[in-house]
Amino acid sequence: MSAIIDYQQAFEGDNAILAAIPSPADLETWANAVLACEGLEHQEVTIRFTDESESQSLNSEYRGKDKPTNVLSFPFEAPPGIDMNLLGDLIICAPVISREAAEQNKKVQHHYAHMTVHGILHLLGYDHIDDAEAEEMESKEIAILAGLDIKNPYEA
Repeated sequence: MSAIIDYQQAFEGDNAILAAIPSPADLETWANAVLACEGLEHQEVTIRFTDESESQSLNSEYRGKDKPTNVLSFPFEAPPGIDMNLLGDLIICAPVISREAAEQNKKVQHHYAHMTVHGILHLLGYDHIDDAEAEEMESKEIAILAGLDIKNPYEA
């Protein structure tokens, strides 16, 4: 395996939401799909599953948005002269993922896969601030997810 996942579960609560949180093996599969698409290997990602309170606090502090969100990405920038294969951290809000999956009529595991792929692409420098960037990033997401037998998450 190329991806090393530092798995952190900081969410305690609804048993159905807890049961839907993906396994480290699923996360590795999804991360490896992104790394393969980018021609990378041996990368580490910390993935932390949180509640809405922690997500809202981090989203407010780092993005100025005072509400919980599905995924936050924090790229790691190594100090000069230090070579590390750490891409960074993803903070995934389990209740938001479960709610969005239900609202969008998606399988919760497919939504977790999408948000994991989306977040790792952010760690690799992709963004969706303008239309051209959004199109490039979404195209990559769609292709990576198709390789995992997950349909286009942007289709209604």
